[in-house]
Amino acid sequence: MEDYFVSKVFEISYAHRLLNYNGKCENLHGHNGKIEIIVSSKKLDNEDMVMDFVKLKRIVGKWLDENLDHCIILHKKDPLVKILKKHNQKVFVLNFNPTAEVISKLIFDEVKKLGLNPRQVKFWETETSMAAVMEE
Repeated sequence: MEDYFVSKVFEISYAHRLLNYNGKCENLHGHNGKIEIIVSSKKLDNEDMVMDFVKLKRIVGKWLDENLDHCIILHKKDPLVKILKKHNQKVFVLNFNPTAEVISKLIFDEVKKLGLNPRQVKFWETETSMAAVMEE
């Protein structure tokens, strides 16, 4: 039996830096990231869809807006976390370095928690640099 897929692209602006990294990304810097969410289904719903694009945009877009857009994404051991929170800055804290790979996995897991069936999440840190997580 075939699988059906739909895809929606989102954009966020965020800042991050990498701990224990020797290079430019050890400094706090920003990106305009692009995220592609691909959800799948073995069958179509009663409207002959995997999922309505409007619903996908509403559900995932809300989470991205509330959690990652215009946010500083940092490792929990980053000393900036405490300082930024003290100054009421929007900070999303991770157990790992906020690499494109880790952010794509974070989004994949959150999409699953939102009750959707993600097959793949692609995360472009820049127009030419992308990381992805795919369901087997």
